[in-house]
Amino acid sequence: MTNFNKAILNSAIQDFINNNINSDIATLALKGIPFQDHLKQDIITQIEAKKRCEKKLSTWFNAPNIYFPSKLNIEQTSSEVTAQYKANLVSGHSLIDLTGGFGVDSLYFSKKVDTVLHCDINKILSSIAAYNASVLQIKNIKFYPEDGIKVLNQLDKTLDWIYVDPSRRDDTKGKVFLLKDCLPNIPEHVTMLFKHAKNILIKTSPLLDIKSGSNELQNVKTIHCVAVNNEVKELLWVLEENFTGDIQIKTSNIKNGDTQEFNFTLETENIEVAEYSLPLTYLYEPNAAILKSGAFNSIANTLNIYKLHKHSHLYTSTNLIDFPGRTFKIDNTINYNKKEFTKHIGLKQANVTTRNFPEAVTQIRKKLKIKDGGKHYLFFTTNLNNSKIVLSCSKL
Repeated sequence: MTNFNKAILNSAIQDFINNNINSDIATLALKGIPFQDHLKQDIITQIEAKKRCEKKLSTWFNAPNIYFPSKLNIEQTSSEVTAQYKANLVSGHSLIDLTGGFGVDSLYFSKKVDTVLHCDINKILSSIAAYNASVLQIKNIKFYPEDGIKVLNQLDKTLDWIYVDPSRRDDTKGKVFLLKDCLPNIPEHVTMLFKHAKNILIKTSPLLDIKSGSNELQNVKTIHCVAVNNEVKELLWVLEENFTGDIQIKTSNIKNGDTQEFNFTLETENIEVAEYSLPLTYLYEPNAAILKSGAFNSIANTLNIYKLHKHSHLYTSTNLIDFPGRTFKIDNTINYNKKEFTKHIGLKQANVTTRNFPEAVTQIRKKLKIKDGGKHYLFFTTNLNNSKIVLSCSKL
């Protein structure tokens, strides 16, 4: 993104973008775009970015005359689903968003907080966010096109909340990183941040290790592990000044308007021991938020179910329970080998899942000649006796 080209807001160009939102870009470029050459690349950028908003950011997608940044900015921003989740964590008179970006989180914060300060060091992105807020008639967000830490230090008042979504300093560091390797460096600034607000909300990549993050930060009160359609999207860290108690972890899997929730404390998980059992009548597979959170013992003891193996993270019970994940009826359990499988299960098509198993799904499919899909479910895993087993199941 090199500029904010307001010529793109011309009604004829906006009509062209909307009429070609589902067009193949290569074909469109080949056919020719009926506008001046210096506008063509920006028009393509708008089509590509807007298309990515159709499901993720429907408010922006459906509003007329919205200006979109690059598709990379759209990919990096929060979805409306997760932005709304974050907004429900805050309240009060004032919040500063230190890394405001396209402004999705700020817009949702503005529904819960009287005044939101949106900061972004990228002046073009800041101006786009400010323009779109005016189009959407959001009047309680103030925009600062500069570094959020700098803005915060210049304020002569305290705030109710500070929100920050640190970005990685260098992509060469890989996908798993420490908070100190991000910009801004929150562990370095946290003492200063608490001078300006008693509550801090931090969004991090779902790839960040929870124990590592909790060791880097101080005064962590709650960690929210948020999944959408069983894909973990965000880890949210709530810090409260002077808080020293047990860290509560809240897991949420948002799917089709419903939310599966499971809460526990980090301290409890560290001391609890799950009970184990051979497969019984029902099989439970935790949702992605729970698997990310590491609530492997807490969920077994809270829900009175059994683990199959310490490292398998599959659970079983005799009586059916309401479980935050997928639930199956176990139809058959066998030891893993080709002869046993052919004799007792013999499926030619099934959904295959592995948990704590030495072979990959592709290897298993090839070896046992199983096509993907259908109504049958096969779990290849390890039981409490360290035996490799196959569970043939029906989904409930």
